[in-house]
Amino acid sequence: MDKQNVQMNAPHPGTNLTGPPGYIGCPGPQAGYPVPPAGYASPGPAGFPVQHQPAARHPGEPTQVSWMPPPLPPANCPPGLEYLTQIDQLLIHQQMELLEVLTGFETRNRYEIKNSLGQRVYFASEDTDCCTRNCWGPARPFAMRILDNLGREVMTLERPLRCACCCCPCCLQEIEIQAPPGVPVGYVTQIWHPCLPKFTVQNERREDVLRISGPCVACSCCADVHFEVKSLDDKYVVGKISKHWTGLVRELFTDADNFGIQFPLDLDVKMKAVMLGACFLIDFMFFETIK
Repeated sequence: MDKQNVQMNAPHPGTNLTGPPGYIGCPGPQAGYPVPPAGYASPGPAGFPVQHQPAARHPGEPTQVSWMPPPLPPANCPPGLEYLTQIDQLLIHQQMELLEVLTGFETRNRYEIKNSLGQRVYFASEDTDCCTRNCWGPARPFAMRILDNLGREVMTLERPLRCACCCCPCCLQEIEIQAPPGVPVGYVTQIWHPCLPKFTVQNERREDVLRISGPCVACSCCADVHFEVKSLDDKYVVGKISKHWTGLVRELFTDADNFGIQFPLDLDVKMKAVMLGACFLIDFMFFETIK
């Protein structure tokens, strides 16, 4: 992997990644968090960090993969999201599918999710059928399965079928983030605007937490495209989602894209997961088609 694909772009000058005054970071311990689904294994004995578990190999991935060692899960953290508590950047690399490049036949999207050191944190795989992918194209509904280094599904992203026309203010795009699967932790909903891509980041109670805004033209030759994550009053930039330029040949002949996500280190781990879901929604809405 090229070194520049591993490095994260620096924030814009003046960008505040620590959050606005009064910004609430990771919450303290709370009782009553839903019990993980049956069969979800504990990361190890109490108080003992498991640093060298054998990683499950996912279909189609390289035999040698460097995985991020799992930290101890903090209180009130959904199982599997403990990786996100120690990072403020994520790199998402979509895998190139040879069949899709040669034939144009839409295949399942698969992604490697890494930290800034290039260590894999998660592996994402689209769960759709052949008819849905090739009939609906980038507008298709999907379930995205997020797996950890043991092959356990720790997150599920569900996008329903919605209208893809910017002229229609109803039935706008949305994605639901579940962690663990079946337990919603947040939503990303599109805000209607005639020119600009805008989204609202919501918590599990559908309360607005952050906003995302992108450029008028969500494409750029030989440059990255940035979607800023802001406070609700649009005064403070607390992070960003960037689509990275991957080179002329790859951009022209494939829809395999690279993304980077930046967020405050102390951001609620659930909101970090929701921002990951926002990245996948943005990918399908603006960058899934071959240029």
